[in-house]
Amino acid sequence: MSAATRREFIQTAAALAGATLMAAESGAAPAPLERRIPKSGEALPAVGLGTWQVFDVANNPREYGQARETLRVFAEMGGRMIDSSPMYGSSEAVTGQLITELGLSGRLFLATKVWTSGKQAGVKQMKDSMRKLGVERLDLMQVHNLVDVQTHLATLHDWKEAGRIRYIGITHYHNGSHGELERLIKPGHIDFVQVNYSMAEPDAERRLLPVALETRTAVIINRPFAEGAVFTRVKDRPVPEWAREAGCETWSHFFLKWTLAQPAITCVIPGTRNPRHVADNLSAMSGPLPDAAMRRRMAEYYRSL
Repeated sequence: MSAATRREFIQTAAALAGATLMAAESGAAPAPLERRIPKSGEALPAVGLGTWQVFDVANNPREYGQARETLRVFAEMGGRMIDSSPMYGSSEAVTGQLITELGLSGRLFLATKVWTSGKQAGVKQMKDSMRKLGVERLDLMQVHNLVDVQTHLATLHDWKEAGRIRYIGITHYHNGSHGELERLIKPGHIDFVQVNYSMAEPDAERRLLPVALETRTAVIINRPFAEGAVFTRVKDRPVPEWAREAGCETWSHFFLKWTLAQPAITCVIPGTRNPRHVADNLSAMSGPLPDAAMRRRMAEYYRSL
């Protein structure tokens, strides 16, 4: 990390802590946490919704109903970013249908991906995804797991120039991809990078997150709960009282607030089809974030279990 980036990191962290302190001193309830997309300044709620597996429910009426209620609660509580992919079975089509049923068109920030090889196959797949989601202009299109990444990035730059998409991104879910993600965002021409990061998988903070901060690349965090592994580790334990005093009322707050206190991060996208869980996740945007000392204490406690 360069000296300039270190200064920016420290200034951003100080600003986050200062805003929380001012709200506490004034007695006002702080507004739900938003983060700015660095390259545009557009604000996004800091907790979104992932749809992998959980919205692949087109043929199951009961689970479809759960997904519908989850999306209703998500939108009612101010959530905006929904992330999907053609890899996720019927998730795109279910998301698009639920948006129509719930009257949410134009209210959400829709992100999906291209996950195939070859230019024409990519164009066909992206058009199909936008049709399923019910949009003519997509907020964010990402190259899923870097599949044929250079081919699709060329198309995405053309589509962005033509106004068919608003932002361009790249994604992966594995630590071994971080070096390639870093290489691709370094020139500064990519708007978003999506990557795995959590207490169980903290590797991205070593190099990738500082480079994202330096290049003004928005960061979406997938696997913020490491597919549930973090909850398994704390099973049947109460949230420590010292963490409750820092605003962590539940274990999801504990893990999400620790992640969101990383200044490079724009949005986390835990996946769920449970309305109670989505409400719990979004409520992590309220109240204070841990400072650097508290983050260290939280991580040390987790590692000690």
